[in-house]
Amino acid sequence: MVFNEKKLAQLDRITRLNIINSISGIKPGNLIGTRSKQGQNNLAIMSSAVHLGSDPALIGLILRPQLSKTTDTYRNIKETRFYTMNHIPMSMIANAHYTSAKFPPEVSEFDSCNIDEEMKDDFYAPFVKESPLKIGLEFVQENPISLNDTILVIGKVKYIEFADQSMNDEGSIDLENIGSTGISGLNHYYSLQKIQSLPYAHLDQIPKF
Repeated sequence: MVFNEKKLAQLDRITRLNIINSISGIKPGNLIGTRSKQGQNNLAIMSSAVHLGSDPALIGLILRPQLSKTTDTYRNIKETRFYTMNHIPMSMIANAHYTSAKFPPEVSEFDSCNIDEEMKDDFYAPFVKESPLKIGLEFVQENPISLNDTILVIGKVKYIEFADQSMNDEGSIDLENIGSTGISGLNHYYSLQKIQSLPYAHLDQIPKF
């Protein structure tokens, strides 16, 4: 099947949306936890997280346009500056999926989707108790993307938690071991399976293929 720009433009909106959301491959599945200034907890599923750097440790998150309506997640991040990113365990895929419904601001997705919230020390935003890998972030910068009005929100990593046995001697985390979930498109979920580990690529060590 082949689609050029013209054929893509001729597709109905839903078909085009599903194709474009799938072609980038399996993306990380995360639940983004925030808390309003009034103390109302919020949770939203997202698959747009991207590593931006290790020193300082930065993670980017693409948020949808905020033109007609400001989402609870964006408002809470901007007003309180703290949010969490929680890997989705395979046992909780359906619960996580339905956090994408348009709940009113005064309703907690934690309660509505039967997900346990967990507070850590003095970190302002809530974590997902069941998550196998929890990250606490502090908002540092946003970059509007004028082509489609989305927003790249950049957060500095302030807290990380995962099981001891999930990390190897090099510091790499085994995502298969902790049972993280991947997402393709808007509603397709995948388990992660490690296929192979290879050494850092040096020019003088490239094998003959």
